[in-house]
Amino acid sequence: MKEKKALHRIAIALMFLYLFMPLIATFLYSIATDWYDTVLPKGLTLSWYVKLFKDVRFVAALGRTLFACSVAVGLNIAVMVVSIFIVSLYFPKLERYLQAFAMLPYAIPGVIGAVGLIKVYSSGPFAISGTVWLLIGAYFVVILPYTYQGTKNSMRTVDLPQLVSAAELLGASKPKAFFKVVLPNILPGVMVSALLSFSVLFGEFVLTNLLVGGYYETVQIYLMRRMRESGHLSSTVVISYYLFVFCLSWIALKLGQNFKNGNLDSLRGKKYELPHYR
Repeated sequence: MKEKKALHRIAIALMFLYLFMPLIATFLYSIATDWYDTVLPKGLTLSWYVKLFKDVRFVAALGRTLFACSVAVGLNIAVMVVSIFIVSLYFPKLERYLQAFAMLPYAIPGVIGAVGLIKVYSSGPFAISGTVWLLIGAYFVVILPYTYQGTKNSMRTVDLPQLVSAAELLGASKPKAFFKVVLPNILPGVMVSALLSFSVLFGEFVLTNLLVGGYYETVQIYLMRRMRESGHLSSTVVISYYLFVFCLSWIALKLGQNFKNGNLDSLRGKKYELPHYR
């Protein structure tokens, strides 16, 4: 039995090593002084990171990317979670149409979608081509499948009619039942959908390059330009991107867990009185 466990651990360790080897190599190259004809770098330095974070363009590009992704994900979550809740609870026959609408971006390649958006919004009263708002709108559409699937799967694990009926029986209104009872129960799925959507948008290059290009330099466009200048700097950007997404995901999960626990604690501590009927 112990030998089997040891073999399983070795196999898992080898699998993780295989998966993380490209990232480890990228990190080593980002702190290497010289690495051409040797197995390991000839020297280590943090000067590439110092140079990167002293670059005003990188800090500005990071801020722009964070703004565009956060606004798109926030709007998408707010619209889709409420829409899925209303359709699932009150209009279940329309659920298949909502699913088809949410999954539609899977069938549209990024290049075709970008060209269509530029054509529509390049002139007329809605001429916003080359602006961040067009990019945010495109981001909103791109992450529809991730938001829908994650939120819907989370809602399937709870009995929505029973939860809402119980909350209303205890005196809660429909909005209060949603925010105080339903949302805390589906929050893990919503948070996972938001983090997955944010990660997808943070690495999206085709739409960003075609829709805004140099008008609104994001991290993706900054990385492409740095790749032409220095491999060390581009590796530093990649590692910084992974660290940033990891820290943001950890903070978001912690906040989501605290939010859920706080709402559940408040529900446990609050006494509802049953309505009196004559």
